[in-house]
Amino acid sequence: MRKIVQIAGINIDDISMEQAVDRVYEFIGSDQNHSIFTPNAEIMMDGITNKDIKAMLNGADMLVADGAGVVLASKIIGKAVTEKVSGVDLVKNLLTASSKRPIKFYLFGGKPGIPEKANANIICDYPGAEVVGTRNGYFSKEDETSIIDDINNSGAEVLLVCLGAPKQEEWITENKDRLKVKACIGVGGTMDILAGNVKLAPDFFRNHGLEWLYRLYKEPKRFKRMLRLPKFIMYVFGIRLGLIKP
Repeated sequence: MRKIVQIAGINIDDISMEQAVDRVYEFIGSDQNHSIFTPNAEIMMDGITNKDIKAMLNGADMLVADGAGVVLASKIIGKAVTEKVSGVDLVKNLLTASSKRPIKFYLFGGKPGIPEKANANIICDYPGAEVVGTRNGYFSKEDETSIIDDINNSGAEVLLVCLGAPKQEEWITENKDRLKVKACIGVGGTMDILAGNVKLAPDFFRNHGLEWLYRLYKEPKRFKRMLRLPKFIMYVFGIRLGLIKP
């Protein structure tokens, strides 16, 4: 049974990384497809301000706390989640685990050539992992049927969808019943990280909840987007103080 922490009306799974990996394996062993979303503070704020996005997030089979902002919010409301489970770390843990418990992955998203580059790096870095197909994230509505056919014919069990939020969550929600995979995971910029085009923040920043500061330093144009983090935290404080009803 899922252990849920509700933050601003959004149901976050209270789960460790190890438990999240085990849950994905449970999904793989089932007879149906499952959706896994990894919202950070920005996406949580989207869910707060847009009821359709909130419903979409709450419709996921697993919703993990990606980012220090979401973890902090859970502490503010007095129901701290076990730990941060970022999308990129979840994917890396699954790739590592697949050397002993095989998983067939399909990489979907990124610019042309990026999924193939990510696959080449996976072959080097995770020799036990198996990528059975790749597709970039540039497509029209007319392309969707052929993309879904390619995914289904590949025999993939886990589909990594890297289209950016909320596009990837919308795509997974719309096409979940057409896909034969067992788990669809929306993981944003993970493809670029696997391809080596983008580097993770240094451990100091990641371990101290300061990834946002590193990203801002590397990409100053993200400033306006990052204003959602303090807005989200203030909103959660409002809930805790009884000033806001989620």
